[in-house]
Amino acid sequence: MGTTTELAPGANLAALRKARGMSQTQLARRASISVSLLSKIEIGDRALTPAVAASLGKPMGLSMAEVQGRASVSSGDEQRLAALRSAIRDYDLPGDQGVHEGAITTALETARRHRDAAEVDRLLALLPGLLRSATTHAHAANTVDAWMALAEVYSSVYWIAARHRWMDMAELAVTRQRWAVEQQPSPLGAAIAARDRAGAYLNGGDFEGGLTVVDRAIAQAQSGLSGQERAFAVGVLNLRGMTLAGRLADKQEGRREAERHIASAWEAAEWFDGGDWHRHNMIFGPRNTTTHVLATRLDLGRPREALEVAEDLDTALEGLPATRVGPSKMNVARAQLDVGDRDGALESLSAAWEAAPQMARIHPTAREVFRVLSSLHRRSKPELLRLSKLSGISL
Repeated sequence: MGTTTELAPGANLAALRKARGMSQTQLARRASISVSLLSKIEIGDRALTPAVAASLGKPMGLSMAEVQGRASVSSGDEQRLAALRSAIRDYDLPGDQGVHEGAITTALETARRHRDAAEVDRLLALLPGLLRSATTHAHAANTVDAWMALAEVYSSVYWIAARHRWMDMAELAVTRQRWAVEQQPSPLGAAIAARDRAGAYLNGGDFEGGLTVVDRAIAQAQSGLSGQERAFAVGVLNLRGMTLAGRLADKQEGRREAERHIASAWEAAEWFDGGDWHRHNMIFGPRNTTTHVLATRLDLGRPREALEVAEDLDTALEGLPATRVGPSKMNVARAQLDVGDRDGALESLSAAWEAAPQMARIHPTAREVFRVLSSLHRRSKPELLRLSKLSGISL
């Protein structure tokens, strides 16, 4: 699984740089950022953003996810991970015992509930057995629905791996996911698989490559689907596209690309004025589009624009699962931190912990915002002390 860390991303960056014997000046020059910014990130005066993490990782031969630091797990979860890796390896080795379709349907619904609630531990415990059962069923039934069910399981494997920054597992999961949907072709399944594949590029820091995957998949979805299914597929792909664009090093190009994907997403969202669709663990509609626009404005270095989007955020978050509520609150906290509103940032970060505590425990944004807040506050606050115990990050 590789090295794991309890350090927040900025502190992990400093440890990685020192381990390679590089000075701040050397790393900053090779990454084309200022020494002042790097110094502020390392001491905790500025948050390490995903785009800067990707830029700093390249001279060290590291991905964005590796710079942010893999999340650690308990010894019990290590055993579950080993079982999950074994099930992934056996992708073409179905079990001898038959699996009833109803059992797969029930287990998938349970997995969806755990994922929506950001119950990371329960989802991880369920996935090894579910993956083996779904593999056996898909090979036996050989129907579009059976292979789509297997692809959905691999999508959850990708999700949990990406949240922990286990990029070897994440990349293998999206490869298996694409393989599954190709056994009995499904245009919607192909779009979702491409969305997750682009996510692996995102976490690796290859934003240009991810955008190429997204644009190709959008063209395929537009030609292979119709009606709301096409709008849904194009929509979820554009959400991924705007996130990738927002993290491009060239912010002028990033803004241009982001606006293109934002406009396309809003156009697709018009098909869902009755509420966001939830399909195969994907969510698309006007509400989820709002959360992604907020994050993209922030990644483009425009925190005030992000906060303008967030003015009616609670309304947008109604009906969305914890997996969207938690990160949205984290992004608001990061934007407030960027404009100097420390108290507001602490309040929003606390709201993120309340909405999705297990996700906040491992999410790089939550951990980094807490690190900077604890560094900037000269006097310890009770809420900082509480979050310190929850996050495992010392004040």
